[in-house]
Amino acid sequence: MKKILIVSTSPRKNSNSESLALAFAEGAKAAGHEVDFVSLRGKTVNFCRGCFVCQEKQRCVIHDDADELCRKALQADVLVFATPIYYYEMSGQLKTLLDRFNPLFPSDYAFRDVYLLTAAAEDESHVPARAVSGVEGWIACFERARLAGSVFMGGVTGAGENPTHPALEEARRMGQSV
Repeated sequence: MKKILIVSTSPRKNSNSESLALAFAEGAKAAGHEVDFVSLRGKTVNFCRGCFVCQEKQRCVIHDDADELCRKALQADVLVFATPIYYYEMSGQLKTLLDRFNPLFPSDYAFRDVYLLTAAAEDESHVPARAVSGVEGWIACFERARLAGSVFMGGVTGAGENPTHPALEEARRMGQSV
């Protein structure tokens, strides 16, 4: 059994990227894993100040909801990030969270596998490439971690717009295979 932290970064309730995250969680739970699902909606995650105190203290000087998420990420075996694609890139909410996870860099983090789930109005296969690249850049700072998989749900705009989109089943299967 693995400890899986899933973070949905969309500000919209019932968003398409959150639907992917819930499908992944369903698959992971069915496989017997422990799943902690967190939505950033309603949480306060302030911008990193770039002071690097976290490199010494392994804790950020900013005390907001990122503190708890960082502790959860430290102990998780698997991290899953779900984001809408905004202007061909990850959401600002995800980028801000990744920056605030800086205290993890010098730590003895548990995670090895990182997954990215993305959704966008555009449906071309290249749409999530910059978001994937951005997350890979973050992962590159963690030598024991890797991008284990990514699912893209394209051609969706409205919240929960397509409950039968094939990407939902792909995310469910990915969650089962963790």
